[in-house]
Amino acid sequence: MVTRVDPLRQKTGSGPSEAIVIGAGLGGLSAAMRLGAKGYRVTVLDRLDRAGGRGSSITKAGHRFDLGPTIVTVPQVFERLWEECGRDFRKDVDLRPVDPYYEIRWDDGSTYTVRQDEAAMLAEVARLSPGDVAGYERFLADSEARYRFGFEGLGRKPMHRLKDLLRELPGFVRLRADRSVYAHVASRVKDPRLRMALSFHPLFIGGDPVNVTSMYILVSHLEKAFGVHYAMGGVQAMADAMVAVIRDQGGAVRLGVEVDEITHRGDRATGVRMADGETLAADVVVSNADPGHTYGRLLRSRAKRRWSDARLKRARWSMGLFVWYFGTKGTAGKWGDVGHHTILNAPRYRGLLKDIFIRKHLAGDMSIYLHRPSVTDPSVAPKGDDTFYALAPVPNLTGDTPVDWAAEAEPYRHRLAEVLDRKLIPGFEAHLAASEVFTPETFVSRYLSPHGAGFSLEPRIFQSAFFRPHNVSEELSGLYLVGAGTHPGAGIPSVVASSEVLTQLVPDAARPLEQPRKLAAE
Repeated sequence: MVTRVDPLRQKTGSGPSEAIVIGAGLGGLSAAMRLGAKGYRVTVLDRLDRAGGRGSSITKAGHRFDLGPTIVTVPQVFERLWEECGRDFRKDVDLRPVDPYYEIRWDDGSTYTVRQDEAAMLAEVARLSPGDVAGYERFLADSEARYRFGFEGLGRKPMHRLKDLLRELPGFVRLRADRSVYAHVASRVKDPRLRMALSFHPLFIGGDPVNVTSMYILVSHLEKAFGVHYAMGGVQAMADAMVAVIRDQGGAVRLGVEVDEITHRGDRATGVRMADGETLAADVVVSNADPGHTYGRLLRSRAKRRWSDARLKRARWSMGLFVWYFGTKGTAGKWGDVGHHTILNAPRYRGLLKDIFIRKHLAGDMSIYLHRPSVTDPSVAPKGDDTFYALAPVPNLTGDTPVDWAAEAEPYRHRLAEVLDRKLIPGFEAHLAASEVFTPETFVSRYLSPHGAGFSLEPRIFQSAFFRPHNVSEELSGLYLVGAGTHPGAGIPSVVASSEVLTQLVPDAARPLEQPRKLAAE
């Protein structure tokens, strides 16, 4: 049975305080866990058939495809989340270190393998470009400084008041937040391959390395300090473990249902109206939907003070993604030099970035991120088989002439396959057993992502921190936001950290749920 919110009970103040969370992505699930720990009875609503949002999965012909994020770089954010709920994360999720993290390959045959061990990385840099070792060491120090300021400091605090921004301005100035990631890397190393290898990380959160603030070089420190990990069963297993905690707290997770509108009385959110007409009332509403969808669709009947349709139209959105999920039969052990993560760099780096982010042009060349989880987790494929996904950054749908993916998807997949066959896994198409393609249009239809953006708003300096949609809504009291489109931003650690910020803004439940009970799935 699923708990339904009774509007009369809310008005009379009887029964526990109720919270509704729109979206069962990792931001929404972590928010629900933390609200449950604060005494709320929580109902999570999601239109997909599996929890996890962009971290959910699909299964075809025995191959399980993790659809979105593939790695965890800061396990501590989950350990902290579980602790707040009186649980032990390591008992609920089997997290395994991946080392090497990934290998980068270039057209000239050179490679760069990233590991956690600093001595090994210094040797790798010396092998590729001996003159850049000292600059690389300075880069690591730069990365750690930005991690201390940007992730442990700024990223775990609310940033919705102007005084929050003013307090942090000296740090932004000191750390040259005005400089781009690529420009900062270029000031430290000279080899163009190293410049690519040390600057591409913003692509993992939807940003153009040539234009997003250099604060995001902190990702290199995250990798070095905390390692790269894979959850056995994929990110889907993590999402399922989060659902189990929510239900143990007395909350409910309803899948296959769609929120059509956030209801309000005056300037206060009162609940939600579902696509089928059902109305649910709540003391607190948290949206894990993209802010563009939250303000543009779910609050469509209300004039917005800040996040108007015109402002959302002027915003810069992250790039789109073309993702080919495929399984191969009888290939386990084949292509032995291809590990869990491989990056195939296009012949162009900055030119391709310009095509993707500025020109919004579908280029003939591509860079590819290949995920091969079956080398770590045999459960993703039938015995003896392999499961892959190949991801290529592409333009979002905001260009003057957006890419017609109905016409371009199959030709683009063929070009991607040719690159993989020529450079990495020769002959793989003869073994294909399952195949699924996602384009930016899929992100619109599946995730309600504005303009098919893979990671919500692009994390440029004036779309970050105070300038990003706030965790406490500017439009309605009682409405809060979590997830990639709000502070601190995209990427698993930041998405989960957004719910940590949330708990500093939402009061403890006025009428706590005294005896949590486990609710069965509907």
